[in-house]
Amino acid sequence: MPIVPTDVPMTPSLCIRTIDAITSRYPFCRSELLTRTAYARPIRTLVIGNGPRKVLYSASHHANEWITTPVLLKFVEEFAKAIESGGQIGSISAEELRNTATIYTVPMVDPDGVALVTGEIATGDPQYVSAQAIAAPFPSIPFPDGWKANLLGVDLNLNYPAGWLQARENKFAQGFTRPAPRDFVGRAPLDQFETRALAGYTEAIDPALVLAYHTQGKVIYWQFQDYEVPGARELGERFAAVSGYSLEETPFLSAFAGYKDWFIKYFRRPGYTIEVGEGENPLPLSQFDQIYRDNLGILITAAMG
Repeated sequence: MPIVPTDVPMTPSLCIRTIDAITSRYPFCRSELLTRTAYARPIRTLVIGNGPRKVLYSASHHANEWITTPVLLKFVEEFAKAIESGGQIGSISAEELRNTATIYTVPMVDPDGVALVTGEIATGDPQYVSAQAIAAPFPSIPFPDGWKANLLGVDLNLNYPAGWLQARENKFAQGFTRPAPRDFVGRAPLDQFETRALAGYTEAIDPALVLAYHTQGKVIYWQFQDYEVPGARELGERFAAVSGYSLEETPFLSAFAGYKDWFIKYFRRPGYTIEVGEGENPLPLSQFDQIYRDNLGILITAAMG
């Protein structure tokens, strides 16, 4: 029986239980506490493989994009199962992939926000009430389904030092000048526990590549400003070919202060935002199986290089 549930909302507590179950069932998978949020929720890593090529995959930077978390968890579980059985993951030998790459994942970057959107925080709970107060000045954003930020009202994927001032200018012009359900960039780059921890983890790993999973649009974003990263477009084209997604340049209003932007700027290596699925966030779980099928080739190709 599979460990990763794909038919119920992936709450933060369920994510932690799932990681624990995977590492218990497959001892060659490992996990560590990356940090705790402002509300003390743990952010955990999940790592598989022992090869020299290091890659880092993250999901759920945005609260209402939590369907990306089970994508990474299921990938690690299926990879581990294939290693144990001497089988394949996708069309490649699991043992070959294991010996080629070490895959570091942060399956849920924003557990506080995910807890709100998935209903793990009960109506009337002080955290829910606090979020309601942040959301009140933004009545056009559905509550809680439209919530992308952490529970301090900071959009984590606008909190990295890569064109942060431009992101602030763009979002202030749209009215997001204070904590909000989405699009508030914070008071300064990396001023949140979540982003500071992920940036530090990335620096410690020094990966060859990062994938940042988001929803929606079936789009792959691959560049940041005019930074030239050798091979980045070509690898992005391979991702597009195996997924059926389109490879596109990031729209200007979304083109700054994201995690992959920061990675490209400071590491000068390939970084990609993968926008999975189609429709309105949060995407329904009825899309999960198709999302996973679309992205399995990306996850394997990124690890193989």
